[in-house]
Amino acid sequence: MPLRVAGAQIDLVVGDLGGNEAKILEAMEWAADAGAAVLLLPELAVTGYPPEDLVLRPGFVDDNREVVRRLARQSGRVTTVVGFVDHAGNNHRGSGDAIDRRVANAVAILQGGEIVGTYHKVLLPNYGVFDEDRYFSEGQTPDRIWHVAGIPVGVSICEDIWLPDGPPHLQARAGAKVLLNVNGSPFHRGKANEREEMLVARTRSAGTPLVYLNLVGGQDELVFDGASTVIAADGTVIHRSPQFTEDRFVVDVPLADESVEVRSVTPFLDPEAEVYQALTTGVRDYVRKNGFTKVVIGLSGGIDSALTAAVAADALGPENVRGISMPTRFSSEGSVEDSRDLAENLGIAFDVVPIEGVFGAYLETLGPLFEGTEFGVAEENIQARIRGALLMAVSNKFGPMLLTTGNKSEMAAGYATLYGDMAGGYSALKDVFKTTVYALARWRNRDGEVIPWATIDKPPSAELRPNQLDSDSLPPYDLLDAILERYIEDDMVEDEIIAEGFDEALVRRIAALVDRNEYKRRQSAPGVKVTSKAFGRDRRLPITNGYRG
Repeated sequence: MPLRVAGAQIDLVVGDLGGNEAKILEAMEWAADAGAAVLLLPELAVTGYPPEDLVLRPGFVDDNREVVRRLARQSGRVTTVVGFVDHAGNNHRGSGDAIDRRVANAVAILQGGEIVGTYHKVLLPNYGVFDEDRYFSEGQTPDRIWHVAGIPVGVSICEDIWLPDGPPHLQARAGAKVLLNVNGSPFHRGKANEREEMLVARTRSAGTPLVYLNLVGGQDELVFDGASTVIAADGTVIHRSPQFTEDRFVVDVPLADESVEVRSVTPFLDPEAEVYQALTTGVRDYVRKNGFTKVVIGLSGGIDSALTAAVAADALGPENVRGISMPTRFSSEGSVEDSRDLAENLGIAFDVVPIEGVFGAYLETLGPLFEGTEFGVAEENIQARIRGALLMAVSNKFGPMLLTTGNKSEMAAGYATLYGDMAGGYSALKDVFKTTVYALARWRNRDGEVIPWATIDKPPSAELRPNQLDSDSLPPYDLLDAILERYIEDDMVEDEIIAEGFDEALVRRIAALVDRNEYKRRQSAPGVKVTSKAFGRDRRLPITNGYRG
């Protein structure tokens, strides 16, 4: 007889114990009405994921455990599997200055008004964005089995299933007839397909059906894409939830010897749609979860600010987005008109605030100090910093969060101004290479012009001096991004990149730019992670660094 499993792919808020408790209770009531035998909720659902250093506060851990006790008292015949931070008992490590890990990444198994069991995550990821070995102690019962509706099941958490011989494999060998795996698996482009291929392989190897339940929504830099999956013992995907959307599902999971029926398999998003949806999810949740409703953006007439505005309007609604154009003597009339057209197409508020007078006042004030020198980077950056100050003034006066507009290529090469265009609360495009910016802009225009084609087609320029083009000091973006991807995401040293056929002088210049500007990136706003190695949580290099490969 199949096992009726309910899954709640929901968006939770780190630290909002009361709000998370309410969403969990609502899911428990829904699962009972649906006649489910067991309900799965995301990894660390009670605390939100990842709770980071909150777990070092004993009061926080105690409060989250009290939430679990309250949830248990509300449980009925439906078995509920809910993630929380548990005490680790005597199984902890740490000495000297090391953190003493007395807590575990856990799930509680609730039924009939009680906590009938707990499982502690065994495999703790400590790579990329993950720091779980910093906080948690490893679980010691990887092959533990529970019974739900008379069927033996194995319960595990996220990383536990990634290794071929991990806890789910051991649970299947110990007699589990269904494997239940709850997750907080963050997104990067292409990961959803790779992850499902891995899950299918694990399921076939175990010969046991799998229910994979993932978190959805944005948390600081991270975005969780959902795509929860139910896989039959033979590897057939019988259910897949949509990406980036809350979803509740009930599936009668066939045991290994039962017939398989495909239920509801939502197709994966296309590559551009997937990244764009990740950006809108990240912006929406960062803005709203931090108490804001509106954003303001500096519109230059360029592709980056245009795409940022489109993402913001789609994430928050056009009525909550304000664009401001701030031209100087170097701004073309076309750039102002392109910004105006963009605002009209999106339906966002738009203002023009010329800054030539302010810029002139700066030059006059600095005239005695700058006398006898040529116009250069200092004068260019003054314009960016005036714009940053004015945008922050609007943010302070009216309350919208300022979104920065720089992309990953610029952040990598240092083509961004501290306290200027880097000023702001959040960055939509921080992890988006320039070539991808163009691809996303064209994708956004798939049903008609939203981002003006003039913006997409014109050569990119910061317009900070006469007739300036990005190509004056940078190679074409397709070439630049190819080098940056190898140097940043693949961790290749310069000689390895050169061996692939790239010009030696260019590779060494670009690598030097990346290394030299680490100090800027440390001071940048957080932004949505969409690649396998984003600046910030993913990539942590010393600012003072003499290694040149």
